[in-house]
Amino acid sequence: MSITNDKQFKAALEALPVARQRRVAARFVQLVSDLSDDVRVRAAIDAAAREGVTDAELEVLYKAANSARVESLTRCGAETDWCDQTAHFIAKAATACVRPASAGGNLAWDAAMHARMAATFAALMRGEGTETRAAEQQYHILEAFLNE
Repeated sequence: MSITNDKQFKAALEALPVARQRRVAARFVQLVSDLSDDVRVRAAIDAAAREGVTDAELEVLYKAANSARVESLTRCGAETDWCDQTAHFIAKAATACVRPASAGGNLAWDAAMHARMAATFAALMRGEGTETRAAEQQYHILEAFLNE
């Protein structure tokens, strides 16, 4: 299956069971995770990528990643600091990866969108503008994941 747009991308993600959504979501976030030095965020991404992660682990990691998300939001402040914005969206993406299934929604889609925002802010931080290839990279990651 060739994924060339967000409509196909989202439909393919919605067809996955939650456990597989978590694993592919982690791969999307790993594209930008090196821009965060928060151990709670990294732990959430690592756990989501792991097959067989337990609900108890996810609950603990969700709370920790969500705390990182809240703290990163407060650092953003009124000033536009691209580094802080990047960290905030990585934390949001990591939180989506370990979000309880009972919360509903497509956690892989949410993680992908937050990872794209992080990639955009990282590009701005580097003075490159807003053009990123994050969507295309995510399409390829999902295609490879589906073919495994």
